[in-house]
Amino acid sequence: MLARIYRPTKTAMQSGKAKTNDWALEFEPETARLPDPLMGWSQSRDMNGQIRLTFETKEEAIAYAQGRQIPFRVTEPKTPKRFIKAYADNFAFSRKQPWTH
Repeated sequence: MLARIYRPTKTAMQSGKAKTNDWALEFEPETARLPDPLMGWSQSRDMNGQIRLTFETKEEAIAYAQGRQIPFRVTEPKTPKRFIKAYADNFAFSRKQPWTH
């Protein structure tokens, strides 16, 4: 029962960064999901896959896992590259390709 500690990224359905500052602890699935014979939906007998705990800091999540003797893996977040642009850059003389409609 391996736990994964990570900082969730923003979803594609939002433009803001709400709920991305907390750290999450989730359990890795022990078995693969199987298709339900009647409906075809995926099913699993692993109830730990439904547990998701959130913590304010990484150290709190690590202390929780160590206190309950849960093996864990920490995944550090990647910082996105920022491209600072201005609208005037579209019309600059140093532009590599000419601006057209």
